[in-house]
Amino acid sequence: MSIPTIAASGIPTLAEFEDAAAALRGVAAHTPLEESQHLTDVLGVPTYLKLENLQRTGSFKIRGATYRLSRLTEAERARGVVAASAGNHAQGVALAAQKLGIPATIFMPLGVPVPKLLATRGYGADVILEGETVETPLRLAAEFAERTGAVLIHPFDHRDIILGQGTLGLELHHDLPDVETVVVCVGGGGLIAGVAAAMKARAAAEGRRIRIIGAQAENAAGYPPSLAAGHPVTASSRPTIADGIAVARPGDLPFAMIRDLVDEIVTVTDDDIARAILVLLERAKQVVEPGGAAGVAAILAGKVRSDGPTIAILSGGNIDPLLLQRVVAHGLAASGRYMTLRIPLPDRPGQLARVSEVLAQAGANVIEVLHTRHGQGLQISEVILQLSVETRGEEHRAHVMQMLSAAGFAPTIAVD
Repeated sequence: MSIPTIAASGIPTLAEFEDAAAALRGVAAHTPLEESQHLTDVLGVPTYLKLENLQRTGSFKIRGATYRLSRLTEAERARGVVAASAGNHAQGVALAAQKLGIPATIFMPLGVPVPKLLATRGYGADVILEGETVETPLRLAAEFAERTGAVLIHPFDHRDIILGQGTLGLELHHDLPDVETVVVCVGGGGLIAGVAAAMKARAAAEGRRIRIIGAQAENAAGYPPSLAAGHPVTASSRPTIADGIAVARPGDLPFAMIRDLVDEIVTVTDDDIARAILVLLERAKQVVEPGGAAGVAAILAGKVRSDGPTIAILSGGNIDPLLLQRVVAHGLAASGRYMTLRIPLPDRPGQLARVSEVLAQAGANVIEVLHTRHGQGLQISEVILQLSVETRGEEHRAHVMQMLSAAGFAPTIAVD
């Protein structure tokens, strides 16, 4: 069996990753690896979850940030560091700076989730809120670095960041030496580049192969068009719940490693991600942010094939509680377990009772009821009944709709 050469120009060596791991001891935790019976049943091979959502600061970002800051000279440390982020990178840089005694300034957008803002400030960073999206903080951080001499800490496009993130790959090999496939979320590419380089270096040293698959949010997938073009390009993007991995243009350094080392990049929809978050809550009892669930989403959506032990990395768990509430509701709807019905009815007594009787016979559980005479297109003798209903899946949902139609009603499913 021929083993791919990984000592290509620019790709870190196994020794470099081991040095980085040594530098992270006492700061980054060795997070658990747990088997998921549900995902094992879905994929047909033993499937495990790497719980980086339980990492210090709630994501893998502490790895790269700590190693990057540990490599600064004394003169650079004295000037301080600056970063821009909507959450995980901010917290990673803030905690790493606190541990190393380095002044840190973090620019964040105005709409940053309150838990992430409070955590970043809690780690001692000077936080400046400016701009509606992360683009403004990125510009302001670069201007701050030029004006003050502070060292700009990029979230993914730096060799030391990639080395720090790649220490996660060493842990995966240590905990599951016979792993065959690893599924990693992809934003700018720092995590998957580091994991792929570290794990393929280890596998090559042992004379075996390993597959690395990346999962991106379909609405903000920068890598497929870039890989097709042969160089990083800025992809068109749309809003996505996975804002933590919504990066339109890949980093130059990660792109080169991903092009040479990653076997496949797949994309997942927001519905796929919402379903994955729900599955992780119910089956694994893990709270995971949308970007961190992308790998599991790819498995559940049938985008991943594997012939041996497989690991999906849960890269982060920093999800705002209000967003979690909305995502769970969306995940239930996407899984056919929750729907909002709109049923026009004649405005006369007994109609609500008739609908309730049909739903009871169908075995649907009513969560919420709105009965109104106001609405566009309603006749003066009509009302609209809006019901939030819990069902058991796609087949049961279709059965409920069929029974309502057979009883003479005209239900439609409201779209959020």
